[in-house]
Amino acid sequence: MRFIIFVTIFLTVFALINLYISRRFINKLDIKEKSKRYFKYFLIFNFLGIVGYMFARYNPSIPNWLYFILSLPIGILFLLFCTAVIYDISLYLTTKLPVSKKRRNFLKKSLDISSLAFAFGLTSRSIYEATTIELERVDIKLKDLKTPYSIVQLSDIHIGGLIDKKFIEKMVTRVNALSPDIVVITGDLVDIALEYAIPALDELKKLDTKFGVYFIVGNHEYLHGIDDIINKVKSLNIKVLENENIYIGEPNNGFNLAGVYDVMGQRTGHHKPDLKKALKNKDVNSPTVLLAHQPRYIYEVDGVDLMLSGHTHGGQLYPFRLLVKIVQPYLQGLYKHNEQLQIYVNKGTGFWGPPMRLGASSEITFITISR
Repeated sequence: MRFIIFVTIFLTVFALINLYISRRFINKLDIKEKSKRYFKYFLIFNFLGIVGYMFARYNPSIPNWLYFILSLPIGILFLLFCTAVIYDISLYLTTKLPVSKKRRNFLKKSLDISSLAFAFGLTSRSIYEATTIELERVDIKLKDLKTPYSIVQLSDIHIGGLIDKKFIEKMVTRVNALSPDIVVITGDLVDIALEYAIPALDELKKLDTKFGVYFIVGNHEYLHGIDDIINKVKSLNIKVLENENIYIGEPNNGFNLAGVYDVMGQRTGHHKPDLKKALKNKDVNSPTVLLAHQPRYIYEVDGVDLMLSGHTHGGQLYPFRLLVKIVQPYLQGLYKHNEQLQIYVNKGTGFWGPPMRLGASSEITFITISR
């Protein structure tokens, strides 16, 4: 029943966005009526693509080329909507300018052409950005850390659909080339029924580090059988930090690595984050690095030197980041939260939904922590 309600609301919202684009953007373009009809046909087919995506997202039998086509319409519609809003506002301002009718018509045609070019350019750029994974190198100073350590952070991989075995294989090769001391995966690793994710997950066994690979769950793990996912990840020789900590490095010469469940557990009533338990029996003479999926958990954090998070995707598509900022205090990169605590937010190694990113490229983070 909940799924039916979600789908109904989801499709209704997109139908209303379609209507807005059609009436407030396409209808006002200074082009032939025949061309306007073609644009409206495109909107209809694009909407049908969104309906198809709802089916394809959790149906692994769909070939990748078809999944790619069906996954684009959501992003295209979002960028078209942003363009339409900007166009609507700009057109209104144009009508208020104290210029001649001839000049106003010229401005109107210029606005029409630039808006169409803007929408096409944004879409093309966002598809391109999703095909590349940037290597972000970050140096972070931690008090009382005697020896430097290297940490590779992966986050929000979202195995499923286009994030398949081949994607993970290439990612693992890049990570191993960095020869990190540890690898941490800060949630949202699996975004499909576990049975379909196994071939991709098995590639993670090839990660090569000095002190191991560590994982915490994100909010999406709660949607696909969290216990089964945890057990599978453990079978890959990956340590799952479940409200607990482990010491990395030689005694008195390393750091505490702690991890908590995601705040999603507070809503579901199980697998709740418990910082007190996660920091129990830690080495008080060494700094502590905490893995917590969502940056907003930082308001509950004390007794930690560095928090590594993900979840935000850096907004993924630039205008959307404004909405993400309403919920999350930090969006991407390194921040100093207070005198003791710093936080680094990974923009995501994969992507969710459409294979599109704009102003927020996918990343593998190579973090060097030192005194």
